[in-house]
Amino acid sequence: MTRRIVVIGGGQNAEHEVSLATATAVAQALRSSGFDVDELTIDRDGIWGRGTDALGSQPIGSLAAALSVIERADAVFPAVHGPSGEDGTLAALCALTHTPLTGSGLRAGAVGMDKWATKLVAQAVGIRTAPGRLVAAADIAGIEFETHVVVKPASAGSSFGVALARDASQLRDALSCAARFDDRILIEDVVVGREIDVAVLREADGRRWASPPLEIHTDGVFDTLSKYDGSARFSVPADIDSADRAALTRAALRMFDALGCAGVARIDFFLTDHGPVLNEVNTMPGMTAESQVPRMFAAAGLPYEQLVARLIDAATVPGPTSPGSERVKA
Repeated sequence: MTRRIVVIGGGQNAEHEVSLATATAVAQALRSSGFDVDELTIDRDGIWGRGTDALGSQPIGSLAAALSVIERADAVFPAVHGPSGEDGTLAALCALTHTPLTGSGLRAGAVGMDKWATKLVAQAVGIRTAPGRLVAAADIAGIEFETHVVVKPASAGSSFGVALARDASQLRDALSCAARFDDRILIEDVVVGREIDVAVLREADGRRWASPPLEIHTDGVFDTLSKYDGSARFSVPADIDSADRAALTRAALRMFDALGCAGVARIDFFLTDHGPVLNEVNTMPGMTAESQVPRMFAAAGLPYEQLVARLIDAATVPGPTSPGSERVKA
């Protein structure tokens, strides 16, 4: 029997367009693999739609209509990056409706989306992070200058609001920009190292494995502009020695497990002279064929369509129990 999958894209945050691109690519890949696909979209104002049709004029009514679509699904593929999506919101919806979904549940999504909480988890399991501190957006006027720091919203994606500050003027501008995306802001010391990503996939049988590492080549901070204007270059597998690759793989798997991730996650590091330093975790990473995660798994011999299909095979009803308790029907 053909499995019916609902792909959810869009969302009410700065990553709306990026999420739409992921959702479109995932839906196309699933159809090419023989799945029956429904596409739901969350508009910027919270109105749910199906295809090009709005499902209502108010968020609550459109959500009720969307739930009737989700009710008929064998699994949900949430492709909403950022707040009110990647942060566990859609995982909670699927938990309440007992619908299998691809990816991490509420707890892993919420903690992974919060960069400060992620730092605390990493430190607890012995993974180094950049020295930094958390400040409230309401208090940024009184923050004294700190030289050579990176400023970022505590909970945002696609590097929105991330900036390098080398002087007092840049710091003021960076703090003001970050405050547009979150009411909590991280100020971190600059880490000197190579930017290396590792993706981790949990298969349907519970086995999880790490992709070959990918290196990001860019001038300055890998910010939103360089992510999407084509100026950044990627090399995969990254040109690193076996010891560094082993250290990155161990750290990525440890972080995946510590957060309780499922499906796929991208773990971002700086590779320094003293080993890996965690940058952040993405529990709903970009998933077009050109995105970093599919590139990494393609380098391991897993093509894009098969990667997406495996995520469906591993879909579970999110909840407090371990992954695999209730899976999508084959």
